[in-house]
Amino acid sequence: MGTRTNLTEEQYVRFSFLSEGQKRLIFNEVLQILQNTGAQVKHEQACQLLAENGCRISGQRVYMPSHVVNKALDSVPPVTNIYSWTGPVSLRVEHGHTYFGPGPTCPNFIDPFTFERRAYTRKDAAMVARLCDALQGIGFVMSLGLVSDAPYGMEGLYEFAELIRNSAKPPIAWCFSREHCQDIHQIGIALAGGPDRFQQQPNYLFYNEPISPLLSDFNAIEKVIYCAQNNIPQVFAPASTGGGTVPATHSAHIAMTLAESLIGVVIAQAVNPGACIIIGGTQSILDMREMVFAYGAPELCSLEAGLTEVAEYIGVPVFSAGGCSDSKKMDAQAAIESALSLHSAMLSGPNLVHDVGFMESGMYGSVFQLVLADEIIAKSEFIAKGVLVNEETLSRKEIQAVGPGGDFRKLAKPRERGLFRKTAPPAGISGDQKSRNTCPAVSCMPERILERTQSLVTNTEGPSAKIPEKTAQEIQQILDSAKSRAKAQGKS
Repeated sequence: MGTRTNLTEEQYVRFSFLSEGQKRLIFNEVLQILQNTGAQVKHEQACQLLAENGCRISGQRVYMPSHVVNKALDSVPPVTNIYSWTGPVSLRVEHGHTYFGPGPTCPNFIDPFTFERRAYTRKDAAMVARLCDALQGIGFVMSLGLVSDAPYGMEGLYEFAELIRNSAKPPIAWCFSREHCQDIHQIGIALAGGPDRFQQQPNYLFYNEPISPLLSDFNAIEKVIYCAQNNIPQVFAPASTGGGTVPATHSAHIAMTLAESLIGVVIAQAVNPGACIIIGGTQSILDMREMVFAYGAPELCSLEAGLTEVAEYIGVPVFSAGGCSDSKKMDAQAAIESALSLHSAMLSGPNLVHDVGFMESGMYGSVFQLVLADEIIAKSEFIAKGVLVNEETLSRKEIQAVGPGGDFRKLAKPRERGLFRKTAPPAGISGDQKSRNTCPAVSCMPERILERTQSLVTNTEGPSAKIPEKTAQEIQQILDSAKSRAKAQGKS
């Protein structure tokens, strides 16, 4: 049999908002912003380092020439592996790989059993981590909340300890200060089995934000420097609001977000060329009626897709947002908004998509919305796989055998059954056709999500591998030491 040429059997579907020329124009504008407008960097050591690397400094205002930015971009690694603390690679951060997960720091939480809107606790962080461990569409772990029962200023540290103890999937950590960034690092080292092992197999990413527009405060830069010095994979991504902190036009919005993010890239590469840093941002518009960041707006989809394309154009991994809603409860609005942003992300291809499960414009986290999103992710991934075309899937022999008016269900050979299973979409929660005939259509899907969520929360024990007792003691000692240090400093 002859060989077919110029035939791609299978490829993921991708859409594009921007032409090559538009990407180039936006990136050129980013370079102009950094060179001519500059950024405020509230960190003396960083300003000195930037001056030594060719930047112009005026007080805390830093002007970054294009060649400095491009040199920094050239040294960002295109591929980074993040490992589960149980051993295998869990996230391969590179072009063509997209992972989904929750976001952090929502001030409120919906109890999955009492439905009470209440403060978020450390027990909730453990529960969310176990739930993420059980959901196939979730690739990394964040908390969906801000723990209220941790010592003041240590919320991120205590949250991280709960997340990493209750899920084998890599967490994305955050904290307020360099010293707690160091504490989190020590927990990662303890789980890895030592500093050298952590260098080889990092088991978490660190999330950090500049302040939009074009400002990076002392604590943010301290954490950028610490992560770069210690080869901790980090995200440096702003939350930018169109019509609020950045211009209302989409192209300018994307350019500003990238400029803010690239401040961290230039500093990280000046500290340690080759350090892993992921750019990106959470982008949407300011809802002028409610004066809130509109997580469910369609603009979020367009902006994040555009940002992803320009990040890919310059060859840097990208951090995005999706699976979130402005609705106050899990309803049709929440499903529509979540589905749009998740499917948009699936088709545009950012590396890490966070904030899955955010509700009410980020005011509370919902495990119900997280389970709903897991369902959407499965179906979206099926669509994104496109159509497999080869000699086998064209099924010439089967068509010939059945002929006009025939029944393909009668082809019960293992090969045909296997092909059917490969091409059939995932059933999931929404695939229960029988129950649709026995309950009102308006209540079936929410009821099934509620039941599945409560079942998973009740019955999921977390990773099958358990943290060794000695390592668990080390983690507790790190937490106790941080608490004692804060008390001695009068911070607790």
